[in-house]
Amino acid sequence: METTLRSALVENFLGPSPRWYKLSIIVFLFVNPLIFFLVSPFVAGWLLVIEFIFTLAMALKCYPLLPGGLLAIEAVAIGMTHPAHVADEIAHNLDVLLLLVFMVAGIYFMKQLLLSVFTKLLLNIHSKMRLSLAFCVAAALLSAFLDALTVIAVVISVATGFYSIYHNVTSNQADSDGNISDVSGFSSNERKQTLEQFRAFLRSLLMHAGVGTALGGVMTMVGEPQNLIIAKSAGWGFIDFFLRMAPVTLPVLACGLLVCLLVERFHLFGYGTSLPEPVREVLKAFDRKASAGRSKQEQLKLVLQALIGVWLVLALAFHLAEVGLIGLSVIILTTSLCGVTDEHAIGKAFQEALPFTALLTVFFTVVAVIIDQHLFSPVIQYVLQASPASQLSLFYLFNGLLSSVSDNVFVGTVYINEARAAFESGALPLEQFEMLAVAINTGTNLPSVATPNGQAAFLFLLTSALAPLVHLSYGRMVWMALPYTVVLTTAGLLCVQFTLVPMTDLLAQWHWLAQPLNDQH
Repeated sequence: METTLRSALVENFLGPSPRWYKLSIIVFLFVNPLIFFLVSPFVAGWLLVIEFIFTLAMALKCYPLLPGGLLAIEAVAIGMTHPAHVADEIAHNLDVLLLLVFMVAGIYFMKQLLLSVFTKLLLNIHSKMRLSLAFCVAAALLSAFLDALTVIAVVISVATGFYSIYHNVTSNQADSDGNISDVSGFSSNERKQTLEQFRAFLRSLLMHAGVGTALGGVMTMVGEPQNLIIAKSAGWGFIDFFLRMAPVTLPVLACGLLVCLLVERFHLFGYGTSLPEPVREVLKAFDRKASAGRSKQEQLKLVLQALIGVWLVLALAFHLAEVGLIGLSVIILTTSLCGVTDEHAIGKAFQEALPFTALLTVFFTVVAVIIDQHLFSPVIQYVLQASPASQLSLFYLFNGLLSSVSDNVFVGTVYINEARAAFESGALPLEQFEMLAVAINTGTNLPSVATPNGQAAFLFLLTSALAPLVHLSYGRMVWMALPYTVVLTTAGLLCVQFTLVPMTDLLAQWHWLAQPLNDQH
C-alpha cells in the first residue's frame, strides 16, 4: 500500500512532466530554506530568481505557473518576502493585469476581422523578406502608441487562426474548435514536412513581430510601463520623451530592421522559411470560400469590428482610460453588436490570458523578494559610484543585464528612483540625470529581448497556447532573438556612449526640447 501511495503521489505531482524535472523542483523546494536560514538570505534570493527562470525555460515541460507558484509560496512561507508586500506589487501593476484579462479577450472577439485582413496581407505579399519586414514595422508602429501585450495578442490570434485553418482542412476536421494540437491526421511524410515548414514560417513571423514591439515600445512614453515612470520622474512630455530618446532609438530601429532583412535573406538563426505552397493554396481556398459565402449579417459584423478597432486605437492613443478598461469596452461593444450573448461563448475569450495573468502574479512575488532581499543593491551602488563618463554605459548595460533576468518594469523603476534620489541630493547634475534617464529607458527595453522573461510580450508569447503548436520553446526563442540581441544591444550602447550627448545638445540648440527639469518647479 505504501509503495502504491508513493508512486501515485509521484505520478500526480506535476502530472506528465519528466521525472528529472519533478526531482529538480523538489530539490529546489528542499534547498531554498536551508540556504535562506543557514547561508544567506541574499544568496537564497538569487537562487530563487535562477530557479524561477529555470521554470520559464522549461515551459514546454510544465506550465511555469505550477512550479513557479510552489517556489513563490515557499518564499513567502519562509520569510523571503511578506504577503502584504506581494499585494502591494500586484496593486502597483493592476493596470497590467487588467490589460491581460480584458484586452486579450477583447482581441479574441475581433479575430474574424483580423484574420480576414492578415490573410489577404499574407496572400498578397509573396516575398518572405517583405512580409517579415511588414510584420516587424507594423508591430513597432503599433507598440509606439499601444501596449506591446496588445500588439502581441493580435499577432498570436492571427497566427493561431492561420494554423487552425490549415490544420482543420488538412486533417479533415470541419469543426473550427477541434483539437488543433492533434497531428494524427498528418500521416504522410509530405504532409509532416509541410507542417514543419509552416511551423518554422509562423515562428519567424512571431519573433519578428515580438522584436518589433521592443523597437517601437522604447520610443515613446506610452510604449512600455516603465517609460511612463521614467518620463514622469524626468518631467518630460510625449514629444520631449520621443526627442530625448531619438539619438538612440532611431539608429537602433534602422539596425533592427536591417537584421530582419539579413536573417531572412541568408536563412540565419531559424529564419528564412517561406510559406509552403500547399498551405498557401489552403488559405487561398479558405479566403475565397469565406468571401463568397459571407452573408450581409457577417459583412456587417466585419464593418462593426473595424469601427470598434478604430475606437480601440484612438482610445489607446489618447489614453482615454486605463488599457484594461478600454479592453473591457471592446468586449462589451463587440459582443453586444455582433450578437454574442451566451456565457460559455464569452468565457472562451478569457482562456488564453488567465493562466498568464496568474503566472504574472506569481512573478510579482519574485519581484517582491528581489526588493526585500536587496538583490540589485550592490549593482546600483557600484554604478552610481562610477565616474560620470562611465555612468551612461554602465547604467545601460546593467539595466539590460538585470532586465534580461528579471522584469524591465521593475528594473527601470528601481534605477530611475535611485538616479532621481542622487540628483535631488546633489550627487548628480541635471544634465547627467537626464542622460541617465535615457540610458535607463533604452537599457531596460533593448537588451531585454535576449530572454522571454525580459519582456512581458515575449513571456506571453512563450506561454501562449500557440507556442507548443509551432514548437517555439524558451531555448529556441533565445536563439532566434540572439542576432537582434547582439545588434540592438551593441547599437544602443554605441549611441548612448557617442551620439546621445552631442545630439541632445544639438536639439537643445534648436530649441526642440522642453525647459529643464529644475525650471519647471
